[in-house]
Amino acid sequence: MGMQRRFGWASLAAATTMALAAGVTAAPAAHSADDPAQIVVDGSDVRADNVNGLTYKGLGLLSCNSTSNLLMDYKAEHPDRYWQLVRVLFGGRNPLINHVKIEMGSDTNTSTGSDPATMRTADELADASRSPGFQLAADAKTVNPRLKVSILRWVMPQWVQTEWNKGTGTDEMYKWYKETILDAYQKYGYMVDYVDPDTNETTKPDLSFVKWYKNALANDTEFTDSRYGLTSRQQRAAAKAYRAIKIVASDENTTKNIGPALLTDTELFGAVNAVGYHYTTEDRLDGTPDSATYRPYSKLATGDNALGQDKEVWYSEGVGSFGWTDYRVNNTEGPGGASTGIGGVQSALDIANRSVKSYANSKRTHYIFQPAIGAFYEGAQYSHKELVSARDPWSGSIHYDAAVYVMQHFTQFARTGWENDTNTAGIWRTVPEASHSGVSGTENVDGSNGAPSYLTLADPRKKDFSTIAVNDSDRTKTYRIKAEHLDLGDDPTMEVWETRAADPGQAYDANFKHLAAELRPDGDGFYTYTVKPRSIVTFTTLDRSHDKATTQRLPRAGARTVLDTDATGKRHNTRDSVLYADDFGYEEEGRVQVGTDNGARKVSRSYLESRGNQPRYLVDQTGAWEVGKDADGGYALYQYLDQSMKDTGAWNRNTPNTTVGDFRWENYRASVDVSFPDPQGGLATLGVRQQKGMAATDAAYSVGIGPDGNWTFYRYGTALRTGTVTASAGYRLAVETKGATVTAYVDGQAVAGYQDPAPVSEGRVKLGTDFHRTAFDNLRVEKVAGYSPYATTLTDNMDSSVAYDGTWSRNASLGDAMNWYRSTSTSTTAGATVTVPFRGTGIDVIGGNDASAVLDVLVDGRLVARNARTTATDKRQATYSLRGLPDGRHTVTFTLKSGKLVLDAFTAISGDVDGPVDTTPVRAALDAVGSPDRTDYTADSWALFATARTAARAAVSGQRGLDALGVEQLANRLGDAHDGLVRKEV
Repeated sequence: MGMQRRFGWASLAAATTMALAAGVTAAPAAHSADDPAQIVVDGSDVRADNVNGLTYKGLGLLSCNSTSNLLMDYKAEHPDRYWQLVRVLFGGRNPLINHVKIEMGSDTNTSTGSDPATMRTADELADASRSPGFQLAADAKTVNPRLKVSILRWVMPQWVQTEWNKGTGTDEMYKWYKETILDAYQKYGYMVDYVDPDTNETTKPDLSFVKWYKNALANDTEFTDSRYGLTSRQQRAAAKAYRAIKIVASDENTTKNIGPALLTDTELFGAVNAVGYHYTTEDRLDGTPDSATYRPYSKLATGDNALGQDKEVWYSEGVGSFGWTDYRVNNTEGPGGASTGIGGVQSALDIANRSVKSYANSKRTHYIFQPAIGAFYEGAQYSHKELVSARDPWSGSIHYDAAVYVMQHFTQFARTGWENDTNTAGIWRTVPEASHSGVSGTENVDGSNGAPSYLTLADPRKKDFSTIAVNDSDRTKTYRIKAEHLDLGDDPTMEVWETRAADPGQAYDANFKHLAAELRPDGDGFYTYTVKPRSIVTFTTLDRSHDKATTQRLPRAGARTVLDTDATGKRHNTRDSVLYADDFGYEEEGRVQVGTDNGARKVSRSYLESRGNQPRYLVDQTGAWEVGKDADGGYALYQYLDQSMKDTGAWNRNTPNTTVGDFRWENYRASVDVSFPDPQGGLATLGVRQQKGMAATDAAYSVGIGPDGNWTFYRYGTALRTGTVTASAGYRLAVETKGATVTAYVDGQAVAGYQDPAPVSEGRVKLGTDFHRTAFDNLRVEKVAGYSPYATTLTDNMDSSVAYDGTWSRNASLGDAMNWYRSTSTSTTAGATVTVPFRGTGIDVIGGNDASAVLDVLVDGRLVARNARTTATDKRQATYSLRGLPDGRHTVTFTLKSGKLVLDAFTAISGDVDGPVDTTPVRAALDAVGSPDRTDYTADSWALFATARTAARAAVSGQRGLDALGVEQLANRLGDAHDGLVRKEV
């Protein structure tokens, strides 16, 4: 391949057109490994005077739609882990994340859930502390005061929406923005840096409002209103900082209309500081090369436009790595069924290629993850597409994906961020002439063609540079890099830092971000290096070999312990009968540290004050769920969205509902007090065993009641039973699950029972309402005597501990968010096996299946079930369950006899069973089978019977960890084995 210097507009357009035509699913044209990519990094191309468009801002994160909700619980429960996360993501000399973007909430679901509205009515004082994004930004500033903060809207609160729909809502919109911004300033001491006045993911930018908003912002002189809560000193500082807020527009999703608009509207050009759009790497290419529609974003970034000024161009919303790289390295999506390592579509290397290609093709110097941190319960829309997973605040477990190492290749070998007004901050510039990407695709990008893909960053003083090269193919790729007109000093040594998957026999992270080589230029001045398949490297003239920050390993995740507390809901306790409890008063909680003064210090605030009265562990899908005072002066949980607030433009329209608890909970009784302070009416529902979805009806079983005493019992929103109790201002609802048996209670009386022929076995608790103010109190989740309360662990189908034999397709790319970690392993080949080690008394096989699979099941080398039928199940549900094993370590092997088996995950069942267990069914089964003569039957059929009888005898002798479901299965397995005895031929 030829030199990549001064790549002309026509050549770039042709390359982009070919990439667009190829698409993500088409096989891209192959590039020969023998055709080296030659790059000249010319100091003459380092544009130190371009302070907006070519300065490399690095990475940002988007906080919205419940994605950050559980972070505030991590801060309260495990502050050491929380502040460690803040340091890892935002701290150090070379921070990974430089920007927190906040999509302001409206109490309605616009993606994975809902964020609280900072102002639910026009008269309510703004409260930014309700939204975890504002607090995350405040805390991030304690380690990086230069961090940028931006806000935008998608759905408006009803009071704004009503006026906006009339065409007269500009003042209301401005008030909502302004009072939120000033409240964050008053509470946390920072001023928002950027505002997008337009709606998120518009296709038609509201240019007139953008200009109106900029004018209103720049000329606002009113900061004394008592609603703002600012002291006289704060008022002066706030006024100056507020009027300096910059404008970003227009956060379009794949459409690209704001760029040409800026190039043809001088007033708009002057009003907008940064342009951003989502989910495509491409510029526009229509029209003639000198038109506003031909490469407008490149023209804006480089300053090569009629107005002669450069603008920031952002990839203002993009995904993180899909699934966990820990698991997806075991896929079979490469050639011949090989793994794609840390690469493949939607992988860590895909994200790296998006960053490279979005710069190469549209000059975007900032990539914002939606989200970088997944701090919401799995099973909501768009799960498992982040860099960091923080979903169990009670455990403190935080998983840092290998994608963090991959993205550090962009941020740790350059000075990233925003230039200052005097152009002395030393932010490194991107070098267009030394950057290129030939990979395929526009959003999900495919590097399997082996095409060069690289981005060059350079010190504006022209003393150092770094080139990041991504090779997401199965072939090697050689790079030849030459420096010209750069002052590299007396030692021109270049370091090569590499990240790729482990080689056979190595630890999983053995090859993550390590120094792979040190190079010196050859006689022609070229540094030459061959990049390994499925890897990313950074070539840098910086000396990082002894830098502790560069070589620092990411924190280990820690165990995901199950939520099992004492009656306070605070302290872990597996010995009592309580799984979880919340009275919403939080006397058991201590004070919480919060960043303030633009990061200069932390202050201690009471638990509820620190989080804007948001309840513990609840993740909202729709609704305004907040702790408030009841009539007696105590605390209760309220859902505040009423009839006057319900008609917002939510993307995912549902009645209010929120989720709490552990996805591994199985057999339990959930109960809660409900009351109806809204005189216009109300409805309260309590649901159990929720695994996925974002509606109240996504709880497998629930009971709902209104103030008139009419109750309904549901299975996934389908009414199974109805009835009436005496009307009351309040009730205590309860739902109890014991295997397939589900019972609903009102005020302690059973009102409905149900035996589910296809039971849903695990899941969290759901609370729901209609659009009336409704109160909940004294939530309690309790174990059921005689039943195992939960699964202790979940093992993904692609976990390295799981062994496969025979023909399996193991896929992660383009995976469904409703599958754990977006991966599945599938076989239709008779004789294919999967072997899983686990600890417990049983195991569930999780996956969406059609009931065609028939299995043989071996435990610890002994056949325990022959020709076992699976159940037709939705995703995240158990298609086969095994119970009744002795509590301890086991190895189970499932052999596919016929049909199709889809494996998502395996959950191991706890042996911690409270109360007596009735073994009468096993005793009856032993009596029923009697004492058959071994010599009468074939060895194969007798072996299965002998195993079942031995297990049954152990059960009646007091087997540790045995529960009622285990008793039932042991009795059934013994009966089936007896019925399956085959007499010898005489």
